[in-house]
Amino acid sequence: MKPKYQMTVEQNIFVAKRNIIDYIWKSVKLEGFAVTYPDTEAIFNGLSVPGIKVNEIVGVNNLKHAWQFILDNLDYQIDFSYICKINQLVGGDNLIVQAGYLRKVPVSSGGTTWRPDMPDETQIKEELSAFLAVESPTERAITLMLYLMRKQMFLDGNKRTAMLSANQVMISSGCGVISIPIEHQRAFTGLLVHYYETNDMEELKAFMYEYCIDGIQFDPIHETDRPAPDEEEMEP
Repeated sequence: MKPKYQMTVEQNIFVAKRNIIDYIWKSVKLEGFAVTYPDTEAIFNGLSVPGIKVNEIVGVNNLKHAWQFILDNLDYQIDFSYICKINQLVGGDNLIVQAGYLRKVPVSSGGTTWRPDMPDETQIKEELSAFLAVESPTERAITLMLYLMRKQMFLDGNKRTAMLSANQVMISSGCGVISIPIEHQRAFTGLLVHYYETNDMEELKAFMYEYCIDGIQFDPIHETDRPAPDEEEMEP
């Protein structure tokens, strides 16, 4: 899978930080949070937002902290412990029961009668090793994300955890940022349910590649493109 964007890590971090409020807003909307973009921006900036539920404020702030964590830890090879840490941050402040720990009880998924198997740590670590060995960073990230969504390792926050984990791979490789645009979230949810039921991710992978990768194709900077120094700033 060819990268849609080819950036340096520094450029990709710039893109992520520049649009981080938008990414958080789209992520919480996918979870059904009743917040607007201005609400998300205000919460992100520590402002009071009347009429917003406490759990939604906590949810936005937790995603802010989780994003900060992955941007501060891009050099770390993502693994089972890293993913658990992301879920702990996503579910902190009592938003998710036992955040960061594998669930011990059965769960169901909305829109389908399919139920995920109980998570087994040894099995997950083996499967993660296979997914993380995928050569293409973009395909590795998308495959990891979809695997984690279907695996349902945690009691809640699995989609947010999966997307953040995938973005650690994307950004550390300069391949862009995965984000589900508002106008494509209904289609994404339908394809996700189909993937849950069939365990065939190919159609959803193609959809993600086509519609859900954000970035900037920076042009290389040549010496002739650089502005000339101000004469007053030049040493005699």
